[in-house]
Amino acid sequence: MEASMKKELMKTACKVRMGVIEGTYNAKSGHPGGSLSISDTLTYLYFAKMNVDPKNPEDADRDRLVLSKGHTAPALYSVLAQKGYFPVEELKSLRHIGAMLQGHPCIHIPGVDMSSGSLGQGISAAAGMALAGKLNGKSYKVYAILGDGEIEEGQVWEAAMFSAHYKLDNLVAIVDNNGLQIDGPITEVCSPEPITDKFAAFGWHVITMDAHDFDSIEKAFSEAEAVQGKPVAIIQKSTKGKGVSFMENQVGWHGTAPNKEQYEQAMAELSAQLNEIEEA
Repeated sequence: MEASMKKELMKTACKVRMGVIEGTYNAKSGHPGGSLSISDTLTYLYFAKMNVDPKNPEDADRDRLVLSKGHTAPALYSVLAQKGYFPVEELKSLRHIGAMLQGHPCIHIPGVDMSSGSLGQGISAAAGMALAGKLNGKSYKVYAILGDGEIEEGQVWEAAMFSAHYKLDNLVAIVDNNGLQIDGPITEVCSPEPITDKFAAFGWHVITMDAHDFDSIEKAFSEAEAVQGKPVAIIQKSTKGKGVSFMENQVGWHGTAPNKEQYEQAMAELSAQLNEIEEA
């Protein structure tokens, strides 16, 4: 990846993280930890990979994204705002009564391709979109982001079996492997490991990547682009709460919003990171 592109993506990802903190702080609720761990991937998809246009959000030929782990909507909303689907100021209204931005993605929001939130269901919807694309002769790609705790749900593996059977090579599932879910480490709650072997056993092409390294991210999605005849699973190793020191690798930031002091510290840390990137 060219240095100039990487710098722009790093800056945008930092702004996306600031939007996550802004939204959850003003909502006094939400899921910042898992939102922060997918911020780099969402930034890459919307600013370097996906064929999308905020001026034409219903384009039939656009690429689609389904946030199967819908509780991390603050990250999706933040990247959509940065992309220009709606004003960044709208993030402050997250979860407010009568506001556009609900606690989980809702299809009436500009740029949101699927309502989600009930874990395990988003990947099924994404598989349906991918099959529809095949049947209609469309060339669009469908990307679905799942949590590593979410894949404890049986419906995920039904969708995995379905996707391989129908050779949905226009479907890319990204598993956010930050190792934590609401009740603790995934290995202690109901271990889905080995994740790579499971998807491979279901007939998927499996790729691993560092979720916070844009070179690794680009390499993974470039490999996914070339795969034919089977769906792709990208297992991204990530850090829950990435970018905010006191949130990193802490299971408690699942359903918990920062208070005023924590908000100020988080925004100060992210602002410092943004300045460092700009000055590099």
